[in-house]
Amino acid sequence: FAVEVDNFRFTPRIQRLNELEAQTRVKLNYLDQIAKFWEIQGSALKIPNVERRILDLYSLSRIVMEEGGYEAICKDRRWARVAQRLSYPSGKNIGSLLRSHYERIIYPYEMYQSGANLVQCNTHPFDNEEKDKEYKPHSIPLRQSVQPSKFNTYGRRAKRLQQEPEPTEEDIEKNPELKKLQIYGAGPKMLGLGLVAKDKNMRKKDKEMPECPPTVIVKEETPVPETKLEPTSPRGYANVKEELRHSPEPCTKMTMRLRRNHNTQFIESYVCRICARGDEDDKLLLCDGCDDNYHIFCLLPPLPEIPKGVWRCPKCVMAECKRPPEAFGFEQATREYTLQSFGEMADSFKADYFNMPVHMVPTELVEKEFWRLVNSIEEDVTVEYGADIHSKEFGSGFPINDGKRQLSPEEEEYAASGWNLNVMPVLKQSVLCHINADISGMKVPWLYVGMVFSAFCWHIEDHWSYSINYLHWGEPKTWYGVPSFAAEHLEDVMKKLTPELFESQPDLLHQLVTLMNPNTLMAHGVPVVRTNQCAGEFVITFPRAYHSGFNQGYNFAEAVNFCTADWLPAGRQCIEHYRRLRRYCVFSHEELICKMAACPERLDLNLAAAVHKEMFILVQEERKLRKALLDKGITEAEREAFELLPDDERQCDKCKTTCFLSALACYDCPDCLVCLYHINDLCKCPSSRQYLRYRYTLDELPAMLHKLKVRAECFDTWANKVRIALEVEDGRKRTLEELRSLESEARERKFPENELLHRLKSCLSEAEKCVSEALGLISSQETGEPSIHMTVEELRAFLEQMNNLPCVMHQIKDVQAVLEKVETFQAEVQEALQGLPGNSPELHKLLAQGTRLGVEVPEMERLEKQVQQAVWLEEVKQTLRSPQDKVTLSVMRALITSGHGVAPSPAVEKAMAELQELLTIAQRWEEKAQMCLEARQKHPPATLEAIIKEAENIPVHLPNILSLKEALSKAQAWIADVEEIQNGDHYPCLDDLEGLVAVGRDLPVHLEELRYLELQVTTAHSWREKASKTFLKKNSCYTLLEVLCPCADADSDSVKRMKWQKEKEPSLYKSDTESLGLSAQDLRDPGSVILAFKEGEQKEKAGMLRLRQSNAQKPVPSAHSPLGGQYCVCSQPPSPAMLQCELCQDWFHPTCVAWPHLGSPRPAPAWWEWDAKFLCPLCQRSRRPRLETILALLVALQKLPVRLPEGEALQCLTERAITWQDRARQLLASSDVVTALERLAELRQRLMGDDRSPISQCLVRTALGMFSALCTRVRILGLPFSCVCAFFTDLEVLGSYLPQLQGPVLELSDAIRLPLEELLMEGDLLEVTLDESQSIWRLLQAAYSPQVEKFHQLLDVSILDYAIEFNFPFMPLKPAVNPWTNHTLSPRKSHDRVTLELP
Repeated sequence: FAVEVDNFRFTPRIQRLNELEAQTRVKLNYLDQIAKFWEIQGSALKIPNVERRILDLYSLSRIVMEEGGYEAICKDRRWARVAQRLSYPSGKNIGSLLRSHYERIIYPYEMYQSGANLVQCNTHPFDNEEKDKEYKPHSIPLRQSVQPSKFNTYGRRAKRLQQEPEPTEEDIEKNPELKKLQIYGAGPKMLGLGLVAKDKNMRKKDKEMPECPPTVIVKEETPVPETKLEPTSPRGYANVKEELRHSPEPCTKMTMRLRRNHNTQFIESYVCRICARGDEDDKLLLCDGCDDNYHIFCLLPPLPEIPKGVWRCPKCVMAECKRPPEAFGFEQATREYTLQSFGEMADSFKADYFNMPVHMVPTELVEKEFWRLVNSIEEDVTVEYGADIHSKEFGSGFPINDGKRQLSPEEEEYAASGWNLNVMPVLKQSVLCHINADISGMKVPWLYVGMVFSAFCWHIEDHWSYSINYLHWGEPKTWYGVPSFAAEHLEDVMKKLTPELFESQPDLLHQLVTLMNPNTLMAHGVPVVRTNQCAGEFVITFPRAYHSGFNQGYNFAEAVNFCTADWLPAGRQCIEHYRRLRRYCVFSHEELICKMAACPERLDLNLAAAVHKEMFILVQEERKLRKALLDKGITEAEREAFELLPDDERQCDKCKTTCFLSALACYDCPDCLVCLYHINDLCKCPSSRQYLRYRYTLDELPAMLHKLKVRAECFDTWANKVRIALEVEDGRKRTLEELRSLESEARERKFPENELLHRLKSCLSEAEKCVSEALGLISSQETGEPSIHMTVEELRAFLEQMNNLPCVMHQIKDVQAVLEKVETFQAEVQEALQGLPGNSPELHKLLAQGTRLGVEVPEMERLEKQVQQAVWLEEVKQTLRSPQDKVTLSVMRALITSGHGVAPSPAVEKAMAELQELLTIAQRWEEKAQMCLEARQKHPPATLEAIIKEAENIPVHLPNILSLKEALSKAQAWIADVEEIQNGDHYPCLDDLEGLVAVGRDLPVHLEELRYLELQVTTAHSWREKASKTFLKKNSCYTLLEVLCPCADADSDSVKRMKWQKEKEPSLYKSDTESLGLSAQDLRDPGSVILAFKEGEQKEKAGMLRLRQSNAQKPVPSAHSPLGGQYCVCSQPPSPAMLQCELCQDWFHPTCVAWPHLGSPRPAPAWWEWDAKFLCPLCQRSRRPRLETILALLVALQKLPVRLPEGEALQCLTERAITWQDRARQLLASSDVVTALERLAELRQRLMGDDRSPISQCLVRTALGMFSALCTRVRILGLPFSCVCAFFTDLEVLGSYLPQLQGPVLELSDAIRLPLEELLMEGDLLEVTLDESQSIWRLLQAAYSPQVEKFHQLLDVSILDYAIEFNFPFMPLKPAVNPWTNHTLSPRKSHDRVTLELP
């Protein structure tokens, strides 16, 4: 769609639907005339209702006339028949009511029309006017030039029947149409024709009273009340009331409303026009139109009294009513639209009218409603139609290659298409291409933007040409068409049904302003067809085919005319028709014919023939006309180039035909011109002053006719040559060059498509194809690469075809040689097939030779089959009898597949059967082996051995059998390994058993030993898990074997720290086999394990001594110690509060490790017995169970038939612990040590007795305040009170003892102390808890001074840990002072939260 939507602006036409239909318009014209009649007489017409519908006055008048007139109907009492013909029900006395309305409204008008009430008056004042005058329907005032009412928008009846403001005199004066019609409202006329305007000064008074509607509002419930005063009827004038209306305007001239008090002299100057008397001046009326006088009793019908207001005499009334109606046409709207604004208006109107979305309204409903509105005089619907929009000015909907913008390739294709309406009129086959002027609407398309109900009326195209209409987009367009043979019938029917319209406008159908219902036309015998044109469809109308229609909704269409050769006779008849109607021509038909005849070589052959016929008729007619001119005595003539004159300067003054060949003019009347058909209508001048103006002489016209004849007959000469050449009538075959020249001649002379040309082209195409095939066949014989394959029969037919062609073929001999060669080959093949075996080399040679022939020989198929069978059988034989490898299943399947493509024979079928049988057996064993491999219920080795042994006899490679055989071998090897392990010198290792169990589970073989091994492995894992729970701490970074074995790298502080930090990096764990520095094979030897353990003990002891010595050199952490060095497990600088490990002598932060609690268990007064011993997590790697627990694990280990590295390490650890215990007991049993122990026991008893001293009581009372506050908090939190009491009691006792500590309380000699210290270090290295170790530690503690500072730190830690346990929320986040020790307490981190110190 190529229209520039944003710039497309147009002004549509206004269409009032009920004025389009011819019969409806006649009724409306009749109502106009009768309303005007009563208005002139001073009365307002009110149309009555009969049976709840408005009375059709026109139909009533016409039926009365058809029934014989008013008097005849009254005489025969046939008013009931009149009611019946008006479709009123019988039996309701409607006839009398119709008679009453006729007498009151119509009969007086009919009397004036007939002139019966006039005496010596000219009853037909306008009869002298020329009826058949020239009409210009778009240049005179039109009925529809009245603007639509501002208050009456496009709507349905409910909206249209609202009251409208009455026009004032000023409004009427400004609008000439209102001035003529005097109707209410500037909008469409309705039924009530109140024909008196109101004065503006009277509106104030009118507002005080109920305002009467200016039009009759149709209401079906109640009839319109009759007027108070109505026109008199012919009978009973005294009983009839008249409605008189005073003129609202003052008398500006003498209207002579005579009263009894008028001057007598003034009255005597006037006499009655009918009786010629001037008496009874009080009954004398003066006409306001012509100033004639009439007695009221002389009038027919007589008036009972002097009428008030304006009055006109019967002569003026008749003159006004007899005035010819104005020509009807459409008026342009005042608003300019864009496509978008018009579409919005159109869619809104349709959706509002039908009360549904526009796309859902059925076309049948729109069509039914359209014809209802068109035929209705009660409803008045107005629509707008953007018709006859010039595409040259506004742009076409089709792409045009005019250079204004760059077209896309797709648009280029459409711009050059013959279906483009801008291209179609000027195609070479179109007659219009010979007209130079761009005739808008004919050669240049017109655009149409429609809305629902917008219509195009019955019409035929100008010059009876073809028309084509394309609907670009939008809703459908409904078309009605009448064939050309029924055109005159349609015209006669419309003239018959509406003669009133054609009397005033004889060329009404040429104005495109009149519709008539197709049903009405068909009822009178006119054939009518219809169609719905949808978007993207073309509609073509033929010459003189009347068509009309309407739009279903908003759409956009484009239309243009075109003329083909068959139109020329119709165009000539149209000019004759126009001449009779005196209608202007769009172009000169004679000029068009002569222009085409002047250049016959440019014409299509069909067009040349048609133009020749038309030119011949034209020349004959021109001779006859010029002969008549000579007979009249006109001999003067001069040549005139009519084509250079404007059309209006060469039109016949009589018939309006555009002259071209000749015209008659006058020297004395230079503005006069007539065609030769009207030589008697030129002027009154003598013939000697008249002269002929001609374009061609009578000698030139036959010369043009001859050229056309030559052009039309050149085809016959050419056709004769072609016929002789194709049928070889002269016995000589033409060459291809000669035939091509004939075809080229037809193309150059633009001969039409015909049978001879088709035969010539077919012959040339066939000959060229034969030459090409022959050359391909001959070249294939030379190169051995066939490009064309044909059978022997086809080769013979091809040779025959070449011989039958009507042209010389030079390749016939070569093709004949090929055929002879093929026949020789056939004989050789037949002989070889009968005497040679299938695998003979000669057969293969013949097969290769036949492939190179390029011709399909029947014997080749038999030869190929035999060779193919031999090749396949040999392949089967070689495959099945191959001694090296067994055949695979895929190879067998491939052989069977290829065997299906081999021609059947007994040998092939036998080989196929053997292959299929072997494949079936092999697949069955494969499936059986697959089931054994995948079955949940595994089979014993004996069963599998039987299957494998039997399957080995099949000469096929079976993958599943091989897999099953491999699994059986693995199972046998596994059983041997199990027997070897079980029969060895030692119990098997757990790792070996686990490996065997894993392998055995994966084997698809049932193994009896597997279950026993799985039980042993499970038992071993259970023991290991129990041992791990006994030794390993929660989330320990050590394995069980690492804990049980000595720490060989005890002197590597960094390695130990890294080991302790492995909790967050499990990937850094060492394997168990690396714990003792042994390989996996060495771990299987108990002697190697014991030897390695002993070596590890020595390394551990030596390494610890070195580590203690190294850590002892580190500076003691304090508030003033330097920040350098690495301490603790975190390898961070020291802090003031740090604790030293008893074993490795390294220092640790309280936030990194767990410190001992002084308050648990309850401490005794003997400070050397307090639980203040601290071993770091690097030294104490396990839970250190008691020796009794370890012995129980060893008993369970003895029952296991499996060797575990952890078990042997536990045995070594136990043996080491027992050995150390024996040494410790021997040392503790010495006399010096026993004496020291007894002294300590005595000292402890004495301290227990001092526990109730006054100093202790004082310390307890000092802490009671803090204890009371703590209890209150505990109650609020809901904690057990016993916990707080126990906690506080322990801390109270410890706090009371700290100031009293004294020491050392025991003196030990170096001979005793040093062995004890060495023995304690060895005991601390053991991951076992022994009572002797605790005894030695206490003994050594008593020999040293009390570590008061360490006790202070441990007491602080106990307080903070308890605060963490009970989670006191009221503790401040700041350092606090311990009330017992006066030490500052700092927050500690535990479980990722900050715990608070006790206040």
